[in-house]
Amino acid sequence: MDKVEQGIALMKEQKLEEAAKLFNEVIEEEPANPVGYINFGNLLLHMNDLDRAENFFSKAIELDDQAATAYYGLGNVYFEQDKLIKAKNSFQKAIDVGLEEADVYFMLGLTLQHQEHEKLALPFLQRATELNPTDEIALFQYGLALAQTEYIDLAQQTLYRVLEIDPSHSDAHYNIGVTYLFNDDAQQALEHFTKALEIQPEHSLAANGKAAVEEMLK
Repeated sequence: MDKVEQGIALMKEQKLEEAAKLFNEVIEEEPANPVGYINFGNLLLHMNDLDRAENFFSKAIELDDQAATAYYGLGNVYFEQDKLIKAKNSFQKAIDVGLEEADVYFMLGLTLQHQEHEKLALPFLQRATELNPTDEIALFQYGLALAQTEYIDLAQQTLYRVLEIDPSHSDAHYNIGVTYLFNDDAQQALEHFTKALEIQPEHSLAANGKAAVEEMLK
């Protein structure tokens, strides 16, 4: 195991100072290699030291303008700072130079969602779910984007996939309930609103939905 691998392992164990020491050694030993800067940037991002993380990712890109994971890291920095246009451009650049991982497609889709560009977000969220079909977070966001763009049946199918992974996902139950309301099936909607409240009693949207449907059924 080389120093980079050791540093990544230490990060996973939350031994951040030890990881920083190793990544610093990697940079000192190979100052022209972007890998050390990228991993130090990831560590700083993990520590929420966003300004310094940006500097390290930018240095990596200066050394190698095809360093896809540096663009991805930079995108995460900008996303955390709510600089959504810069985040979008960085995630797109990471994909353009060859990063083919679920996380970057998910983050690009999520960034577009935050900009209220749900239709533009759809293909990226879909690709994230194709690359990682068991990622319930990506599936849920994809389901939301489908519902927001009025692909109601497909949204419902996607949200049911979330429940297959996590049957206690209260927000999935709530949004499935909403899809049933769109399809004029109040009884099924009521069942899912009720289930959401059983899982999360303080779920105000589900409570409002349940009350509205019960009134409707009277």
